[in-house]
Order: sequence, then C-alpha cells, then structure tokens
Amino acid sequence: MSCEQLKLDNQICFPIYALSRLITSEYKPLLEKLELTYPQYLVMLLLWETDGLLVSEIGKKLFLNTNTITPLLKRMESNGLLTRERNKEDERKVIVKLTKKGHELELEASKIPEKLFSKFDKSEIKKESLIEFRSTLNLLINHLNKNK
Repeated sequence: MSCEQLKLDNQICFPIYALSRLITSEYKPLLEKLELTYPQYLVMLLLWETDGLLVSEIGKKLFLNTNTITPLLKRMESNGLLTRERNKEDERKVIVKLTKKGHELELEASKIPEKLFSKFDKSEIKKESLIEFRSTLNLLINHLNKNK
C-alpha cells in the first residue's frame, strides 16, 4: 500500500535538495580556480560584504554549527585567506578578518555570478525568473527559521 504523499515526486524537499546539489556542482569548476570549496566561498561572500564578523555570526548566517564552521575557518586560515582573533573584551568570541590574499580574491570571484547566470542564456529560464525564485526561497527560509 503506497501513500500518495510519500512519493518522491510529491515532495517539496527533494527538488530543492537536487537543485542545491546541481547548482553547487556548477560552482565547483569556477571555485577550483580560486582554490575554494563552496562552503569556503560562502564564508568569503560574507566577509567581502562585512569584514570582521564573529564566528557565531558566520555560523548563524550560513546555518552552520560551530563544530562545522571552526574546521572550515581553520583550513581557510592555513590557506592564508583569513585570520581568527579572540575578542579582547570577551575571550569567548572570535573575530574573523580577511587577509590581503582574501581581499585580493574578491575581484576574480566577482565574475562567478554572471558566469552562472550565463548557463541559462539558451534556456527558457530568464534571469528575472531566477531572481524571483530566489526571493521565494528566501521567504521560505525566513519563515522556517523564524521559530528557531
């Protein structure tokens, strides 16, 4: 006996999961040129926007736990992209700042979004539709995150 609501094709989560994996795989060759993984790229996006974030702020914005974000930041620090310093007022807090090398990567990385959008140029999917879809996804994220 099969329940209709349990069919994979009827799930909201699966297309989002599959899309996430497919989009991440599209980023991979672009990020390899920068010697970044996708999670590292997300950290860099945050720091290019606002340098000097706390580890906890990065984790919150990326929906990552401390035990996930700390090893990621350690690898990035050993690659010379950022520094981690204890906050002088509160030693429990760690501030993450870009190095010169981290800042220099921004210019090259700035070409990535347009390269990804260009993959849809010959499809029926328009840039405006992707932007609207992103807005809908952000609404879903905000709604689900509201009670956390």
